Amino acid sequence: MKRSSILIVVGLAVLGIVVAIGASILHDGLSSRATPSKLETAIARNVHRLAIPSNARSAQNPVIASEEDLRVARLHFADHCATCHGNDGGGRTLIGDGLYPKPPDLRLPETQNLTDGEIFWIIENGVRFTGMPAFANAGEHGGHGGSQDSWKLVHFIRHLPHLTAAERMEMERYNPKEPDDRTEEQEENDFLNGAAPKAKPESQNHHPQ
Repeated sequence: MKRSSILIVVGLAVLGIVVAIGASILHDGLSSRATPSKLETAIARNVHRLAIPSNARSAQNPVIASEEDLRVARLHFADHCATCHGNDGGGRTLIGDGLYPKPPDLRLPETQNLTDGEIFWIIENGVRFTGMPAFANAGEHGGHGGSQDSWKLVHFIRHLPHLTAAERMEMERYNPKEPDDRTEEQEENDFLNGAAPKAKPESQNHHPQ
C-alpha cells in the first residue's frame, strides 16, 4: 500500500475516533442532566489519573489516624463536602444530581483503590471540568485548614464504607443550613430549654381594622 493511502486510512481512523468521542461527550446536547457514556467515563478516568503527578500518587499520609482526627474530618466533610457528596459519600444530593459529571460514589473501588496521595491531590487541586473545587488555598475564606485537613479527610474517605448511623446523625447537625432552617432549629432549642417562644412579626400587608 502506498504511503499516501496509509496516511489517508490513518487520518480517517483518527477522524472517526474524534467524531465518536465528540458524539459521546455531546450526547443529549450540553445538558448537565445527562449521564456520561461508558466511553467518556473511561477516557476521563484514565486521563485524570495520568494528570496526577507520579510523586503525588506515591505520597504517604503524614497524619496518623485517630478517633479525634477522624471525628474532626467527619464534621469538616459534613460542613464542606456533603452538599455535593452527601454525608455517606454516595453523591446523591440536590446539588450532586445536577452536576455533570455526577460526583462519584466515594465508597466504591473507583475511589477507594486510589492511593492516599491521589485522594489528597484531588482534594487540594480539584478536578477540571467537574464541580470538584480545589481546597489548597481555601483556608483563608472557606474554613479549610490547609494540607493537614486534607490528609485528615483522606482518612475519613477511607472510613466512608464503614460509616455508622450514629455518625451520620451527628453529621446532619453540621450540614450547611438555610436561614429558615437555622431559625426553626433555634426555636426548637429554645422550646426544649424552656424559653418563651418569640412573637413572630406581623405581616407588612396586615393593616388594623
